[in-house]
Amino acid sequence: MQLPPYAETKIVSCLKGAVFDVVIDMRHGSKTFLLWHGEKLSEKNRKSLIVPEGFAHGFQALTNNCEIIYFVTEPYTPNAEQGINVQDKRIGIKWPLEITCLSEKDKKNMFINDDYDGVLL
Repeated sequence: MQLPPYAETKIVSCLKGAVFDVVIDMRHGSKTFLLWHGEKLSEKNRKSLIVPEGFAHGFQALTNNCEIIYFVTEPYTPNAEQGINVQDKRIGIKWPLEITCLSEKDKKNMFINDDYDGVLL
């Protein structure tokens, strides 16, 4: 996700293959703070997922050769980017497959500690 003032809304669709797509509410003071929701997106079900500002987003490929398209409201701004470790026990995402491969960038994402207050929008 991108932090303010570069926070973005995304619409995510899977054009080829299938993915398990996850959003996490990172908004300070939200009733659903740090809760997650997952959906299977695939070329067959043609679902899309809207990721509002203040939500982290990630996915797990369920098939080989997936193609995903994102529509975003802000340009990519690397210095405003923040990520959550996909294996963070405080979030507790139930991934459908064992996690066997992570990018170097994803391996460096933070774990949520007790002092984390969330994102102020």
